[in-house]
Amino acid sequence: MQVQSMHFKARAGERLADQRLQKNLKKLSTKFVTARAQVVQELEEFEAIRNEAVRRRKAALAKLDVWLERFEREATRRGATVLWAETPAEAAQLVVEIARKHEVRRATKTKSMVSEEMALNKALEAAGVQVTETDLGEYILQINDGEPPSHIIAPVVHKDKEEIYQLFIRTHQLPREPGRVPEIPEMTREARQVLRSRFLASEMGITGGNFLVAETGSVALVTNEGNEGLCTAVPRVHVAITGVEKVLPTLEDLATIMRLLPRSATGQVISNYFSLLTGPRGAGERDGPEHMYFILVDGGRTGLLGGDFEEMLRCIRCGACMNHCPVYQKIGGHSYGWVYPGPMGSVLTSSYVGLEQTLDLPQAATMCGQCHVVCPMKIPLPDLLRKLRERQFERGLRPWPERLGLRVWGYVAQRPALYRTLARLGVRVLRWMSDDGRIRRLPLASGWTDTRDLPAPAGKTFKELYAERRR
Repeated sequence: MQVQSMHFKARAGERLADQRLQKNLKKLSTKFVTARAQVVQELEEFEAIRNEAVRRRKAALAKLDVWLERFEREATRRGATVLWAETPAEAAQLVVEIARKHEVRRATKTKSMVSEEMALNKALEAAGVQVTETDLGEYILQINDGEPPSHIIAPVVHKDKEEIYQLFIRTHQLPREPGRVPEIPEMTREARQVLRSRFLASEMGITGGNFLVAETGSVALVTNEGNEGLCTAVPRVHVAITGVEKVLPTLEDLATIMRLLPRSATGQVISNYFSLLTGPRGAGERDGPEHMYFILVDGGRTGLLGGDFEEMLRCIRCGACMNHCPVYQKIGGHSYGWVYPGPMGSVLTSSYVGLEQTLDLPQAATMCGQCHVVCPMKIPLPDLLRKLRERQFERGLRPWPERLGLRVWGYVAQRPALYRTLARLGVRVLRWMSDDGRIRRLPLASGWTDTRDLPAPAGKTFKELYAERRR
C-alpha cells in the first residue's frame, strides 16, 4: 500500500469538513467504546488477566527466534510449508508464486492488515488471479475501486447504509428504487448471495493470522462472519500470512490473550467464530486444503526488538486505542495515509516506513493517555509518540519555526526569573487582544484560531492570583 502519510494535515482537514463522515464516525463511541466498558466491568479479574497476558507476550518476544523456529518445525511436521519474507513486497511475490505453482485463477481472501502492507490484491490481479475479499466490510471497499480500510477491525465504519446500497446497485446491477435504503440484514443477504459462488469456485484461500501457536504449528483466526471457514475449508490451497511477532509459545498463552481480544476490540465476551488450523487435510478428513502455506513477514518488525519501540510488538490489533482516540474519532482512518491508523498506527507507520514520510503522525495525538488506559497489552503509546517527536526534533525534521520556538521555550523555561517576567507580560497582552473574553485571532497560531476561539486569560499569572488570594 502506497504511503500517503505526508498529506496528513490536508486529509484531516478534508475529513473534518465532511459532515457525513462526522456522523458515521459517531458509531465508534456508541458501539465499540460503550460495549467495551460494559464487558470489562463484568469481568472482575480483567486487570489480573491483562497483567498475565502482558507477561506472556513479553516472554514470547524475549525469545522470538526460538518460538519462530519451534513453530516452523511443528507446522512442517504437520504437512504445512513455512516461508519467510523480509519485506511485504517479497511476501506478495511468494503468494503469486504459490498461485502459479498450483495453477490458481480464483482466490478468496479474509481481512488481513499484513496483506494491505503487501498490496496483495494488486499483485495477484497483475498475475491474472481473480481475488475476492470475503469480509463484508472489505468486500464493500473492494467494489468501491479498491478503497483502503479506515479501521483495522471495522474497515467500512466510515460509510453509512445509503453509500453501501449505492455501491451494491452499481456493482450488482440492482434495480434503482428512489428513496429506498434497505436495512442491514437485507444488504447482508445480497452480499452473501454474490459471495457464495465465489467461495465455491475458489482454488486458493488467503487468510491472515491473529496468532501463531509454536507448540502445535497452528494459526488462530478470529472473525465475526464465518467467512474464514469457507476460505480455508473449500479451496485446495490455503495461504496464511502474518507478522513474525504474532507467535505465541503455547495454547495456554493463546487462551489467556483471547479473554482480552474480543472484549477490547468489539466489546464481545467471545467472537462469533474462532478457528485453530493445523496443517493441510489429513487422511480420512473430508474438508480442508490439500496444501497449506504459512508466510511469515518481517517488514521492519525485528528492527524494533531491543529498541525504544519494542513494546509495539505486543500489539494484538484490537483497535481499542483508535476507538477511544479523540483525534481518530474526528478524522477517521484514511487521514493517516497508510495501513494502520490511530495511535498505534502513528507509531507503527513511523517505525516501518520512516519518520521522513510520517512527519505529522507523531503530532496526531492530544496525549490524553486514553489509548494507554484501554490497551489490553498496556503499550505506553503516549510515551512512544513522545519519543518519536523527540527524534524528529533531534534530526531536524520539524519545520524551522517550530524548532526555533521550542529552543526559545527551552531557554526561557530554564531561567525562572525570565520565565516569570515573560509570563506576566504574555497574559496581559493576550487579555488585551481578547474580545468579550475570547481570542478569535492569534498571530502565529492561526491553526488553532481558524477553527476555534480561545478563552482569554485573566490578565494575571497563576502565581499572582494565588498570592492575592493568600493575603
